[in-house]
Amino acid sequence: MKKAIYPFAAILLVAASAFTFIKSQDWKVNDDYTIKFSSEDPSGEFKGLQGAIKFDETDLASSKFDVTVDVSTINTGNGMKNTHAKSDKWFDATKFPTINFTSTSIIKTPSGYDAKGNLQIHGVTKEFTIPFTFQKTATGGIFISSFDINRLDFNINTAEPNHGASKLKVDLNIPVTKA
Repeated sequence: MKKAIYPFAAILLVAASAFTFIKSQDWKVNDDYTIKFSSEDPSGEFKGLQGAIKFDETDLASSKFDVTVDVSTINTGNGMKNTHAKSDKWFDATKFPTINFTSTSIIKTPSGYDAKGNLQIHGVTKEFTIPFTFQKTATGGIFISSFDINRLDFNINTAEPNHGASKLKVDLNIPVTKA
């Protein structure tokens, strides 16, 4: 009887240890991604997306986003507006060169997923939730999201709160391939 327990215990140990090696898929961002923002007044896009994306629909507990966007890449389609947006009155790209998002959890929702975490813009960090969907493709997938940000929550041009729209709609389309 004791001899039968040892092989059974060994099989159980091997089976249990196999599950400890499961980890989320690492993704590499393709160059054709878009980060667009729009409002009544300023509209445009950012480039300069970098960071780590780990995502697995079957292992959300191990999934994580830790990404940054280079503020100096802002493009409104107007050189004067770009200069103004990078100035200390708005984003202050010299003092705060990146926008950062680090997720603390990712959960399944009826319409896709929510990445809850910390969003840092203009030196202000706030808890923030980014809703998104993930569509598999032949070569990887696409993360798609749309959400609003209130610039006043991040102390952007608070001296002129009525200058331009305070809420900006952000649309993300991030194609990825397996890293």
